[in-house]
Amino acid sequence: MRYARPAFAAVLTGALVFGAKAVAQQDVRTTAVAEFIDESVRPWLDEPAILNAIIAQNAAHAGLSQAEIDDLDARWRRELSRADRPMIEAQLSNPLSLYLKGRQRAAEGLITEIFVMDNRGLNVGQSDITSDYWQGDEAKWQKSFRTGHLHIDEPDRDDSTQLMQSQASLPIRDPATGAVIGAITVGVNLDAL
Repeated sequence: MRYARPAFAAVLTGALVFGAKAVAQQDVRTTAVAEFIDESVRPWLDEPAILNAIIAQNAAHAGLSQAEIDDLDARWRRELSRADRPMIEAQLSNPLSLYLKGRQRAAEGLITEIFVMDNRGLNVGQSDITSDYWQGDEAKWQKSFRTGHLHIDEPDRDDSTQLMQSQASLPIRDPATGAVIGAITVGVNLDAL
């Protein structure tokens, strides 16, 4: 028993050092993602392609009930497993989605996905298919739209691409009033950053 304590202390110290290194690495990644977003993404947020699409969808969706939002989300999810995908295809081919696809291509692998959400958390445009249409119940929308601040998710390895990525979400403001009108989520490829 007398020798067990130093061994336990060494293991505990090693775990704390490893944990501290992991936290430090996480902080470095978070800082790098925040810098990338500030330098490469924030400049787009005043683009008419983004602002006009959000404003139009906010007006079109102003009267939606939660039940109607849930129905739209359920329809999207059903279409994911079908060959016939009218809702998804309409979304992926709208002008904002085409604009976002161009931005993703121009990033040369640093961006894995982009999607813009309205003031209800519904997708307005996206570079790739998302697993759902309504993001309003998720941290990416709640912690950006509702707080008005940048939110960066924990790094995660994407199952389909095997890339280590982090999603960064930030509010989109009306340049005339400063009011938050939507949000954008950008998947950042940490392996390429």
